[in-house]
Amino acid sequence: MENDIVQIKYALDTFYFLVCGAMVMWMAAGFTMLEAGLVRSKNTTEILTKNVALYAVSCIMYLLMGYTIMYGGSEGGFLPDSWFGNSIANSSADEVLAGYAADADGYTYYSGASDFFFQVVFVATAMSIVSGAVAERMKLWAFLAFAVVMTGFIYPLQGMWKWGGGFLNEAGFLDFAGSGVVHMTGAAAAFAAVLLLGARKGKYNADGSVNAIPGANMPLAAIGMLILWLGWFGFNGGSQLKLSNIGDANAVADIFVNTNAAAAAGLMVALITARLLFGKADLTMAINGALAGLVAITAEPLTPGPLWSSVIGGIGGLLVVFSVLTLDKLRLDDPVGAISVHGVVGIWGLLAVCITNDDAALSAQLMGIGVIFAWVFLASLLVWFVLKMLVGIRVSEEEEYTGVDMSECGMEAYPEFASGK
Repeated sequence: MENDIVQIKYALDTFYFLVCGAMVMWMAAGFTMLEAGLVRSKNTTEILTKNVALYAVSCIMYLLMGYTIMYGGSEGGFLPDSWFGNSIANSSADEVLAGYAADADGYTYYSGASDFFFQVVFVATAMSIVSGAVAERMKLWAFLAFAVVMTGFIYPLQGMWKWGGGFLNEAGFLDFAGSGVVHMTGAAAAFAAVLLLGARKGKYNADGSVNAIPGANMPLAAIGMLILWLGWFGFNGGSQLKLSNIGDANAVADIFVNTNAAAAAGLMVALITARLLFGKADLTMAINGALAGLVAITAEPLTPGPLWSSVIGGIGGLLVVFSVLTLDKLRLDDPVGAISVHGVVGIWGLLAVCITNDDAALSAQLMGIGVIFAWVFLASLLVWFVLKMLVGIRVSEEEEYTGVDMSECGMEAYPEFASGK
């Protein structure tokens, strides 16, 4: 009877892990719709192509080397024991039962393949963050070339430092579901790109004033945000890793409630802040406020209750509004606000862990923030610079004016609308 129970628990936890991974994969649709809504119609096909292709690149590179790097051993170290190869392995029934008998708290409770699937959709999420920040002026193939390096090497190495048992984990750095490992990482890579890429033509005037460049499809942007909100339950809930006992099942339920509360508070605080600043209910700020709340709670979605989660998410919603405005004053053009949502608020989420988790140390959190940001930013800046020298990363001024859909993809997203038919 006990063996039957163990096998049922193993099957249930594996199934839960896979379903959560599928929910996170669905976030790719959210990013795609969000970005397609926030760019101009002449750049829609290219942003769609970029998002579907980056997901495929992420899956291939993480399979070839990323997963091995991230979980290739080296407990407490800086480098993995292995760099290439396939480290995906499922445990046999005998191995699972023997492990359970030897140590009921530490046995393998889901298949290795389910772990890989859950992790690969995370790396695709990090890469999707970069896509929106460089929209409307970056060459498609230069972006995909960067995606190869980012998903195969840059992301997995810093992931190994925390989730792979490396030196950041050893130092006590806490990041439950990836405010730093995923979100700040994507933002740091995007920040490096934006610095080298420059702003879109017409975004900033010589006197320092900012010209708004509205997106073409607000319904798509709103749908994209709601898809991301839904997928985030898998993102944070799946990071509990299992739910086949009362304690873990309760933890998963708490994570869902806290995640939802943070997103709701982030949206409302951003919406109210925008109303006070601009005199209007700004939908784009509300969208980014919800995403900011989600990013903020991702570092620790379990230990705070719903009220503290609302506070953490609400502060994220406040921060994102002022961050977007500040980046514009600095002439850093981010069409979708990705650096603010995932970078600035990602840092806040990592610091907020100290408020609700007694095991958190501010020094360890600051160390993790500094190490991850420095590694990803500097490595990304180097790769972007090499690409700029070799093939160029920005389309021509004429291509930017006419839209990158035709120059990069050879088709328009809305041909009937564009031709007036």
